[in-house]
Amino acid sequence: MSDLNARHCTPCMGKTAPMDAIKAQRYLQQLQAWDLNEENTEITRTFHFKNYYQTIAFVNAMAWISHQEDHHPVAEVAYNFCKVHYSTHAINGLSDNDFICAAKLNALVTPQ
Repeated sequence: MSDLNARHCTPCMGKTAPMDAIKAQRYLQQLQAWDLNEENTEITRTFHFKNYYQTIAFVNAMAWISHQEDHHPVAEVAYNFCKVHYSTHAINGLSDNDFICAAKLNALVTPQ
């Protein structure tokens, strides 16, 4: 499997089947600190920061990535954390795009 962070999202118009649990687990092994829900329809991660400024800087970077990839998460934002939810709504489940964007967010906070 290729490096998720180096890949780009592809349009998903509802004709693609949602990812099965086995493939989702394989992708999840490549992502530090992300969780898969029981229904196999969403991955989540809570990113923690020292203060609101760092949190919002992360949110702004996430917005830029989302715009570039044309794939947008649901985010819960508070003073020192941001909880990110990825799911591909067009197919009511997970697609490669969810894991690609999750890897790109991990790269924002993981030392290279």
